[in-house]
Amino acid sequence: MSAAKGRLRLGVNIDHVATIRNARGGDHPDPVRAAFAAAKAGANGITAHLREDRRHIRDADIAQLMERLTIPLNLEMAATDEMLEIALRHRPHAACIVPERREERTTEGGLDAAGQDNHLLPFVARLGAANIRVSLFIEPDPRQIEAAVRLKVPVVEFHTGRYAHLDGEARTAELRRLADCAALAAKNGIEPHAGHGLTFDNVVPVAAIPQLAELNIGHFLVGEAIFDGLESSVAHMRALMDEARG
Repeated sequence: MSAAKGRLRLGVNIDHVATIRNARGGDHPDPVRAAFAAAKAGANGITAHLREDRRHIRDADIAQLMERLTIPLNLEMAATDEMLEIALRHRPHAACIVPERREERTTEGGLDAAGQDNHLLPFVARLGAANIRVSLFIEPDPRQIEAAVRLKVPVVEFHTGRYAHLDGEARTAELRRLADCAALAAKNGIEPHAGHGLTFDNVVPVAAIPQLAELNIGHFLVGEAIFDGLESSVAHMRALMDEARG
């Protein structure tokens, strides 16, 4: 579904609920419980990144989410044989291929799809053949969109981290770049999504970009949940996104 035909979707990333759990071991707080709370508050989907080092989401979390969720699961994954096998075993609604470096704290920047066509092609093909909706997490850059077209992916997700960390005229310019690339993706038949670093204070201009179909937001919402609860935080983000679309 394109944004023009329906409500801007909110995907809630539950990774950092698992980060808190893993800090002490055990089972609390449960990211699957967080997924249900997010859905109750208006999330349209759940995002979870299964990293090579399992620093937050674990294999058992993915199994539980697939078994119990009634809204779509978007599995963020590196383009590795291990992650491909896991995705093909569980068959989530969507798989977003992201860059991954062991030393990074979080995903830092978009995937260089333009420089990795040959590497990415078999992953995109096998995921697509399994009826998994493939997305590439990329910078808002025409060169990367061209690569997405060549790879025939149905979705791209634009990295909004640069936008989130700029201000003034620089932020305005980055917002324009996001809007232009969302329009370019849509023109080429690719559904554009966006995410990373979005907050209550900066989400509205991004949500107002008409071609965007989905925003994926996680760390900020989990942080706000400490003060106001996860359902309240998700509901407020949902309301801001709806306000941005009038």
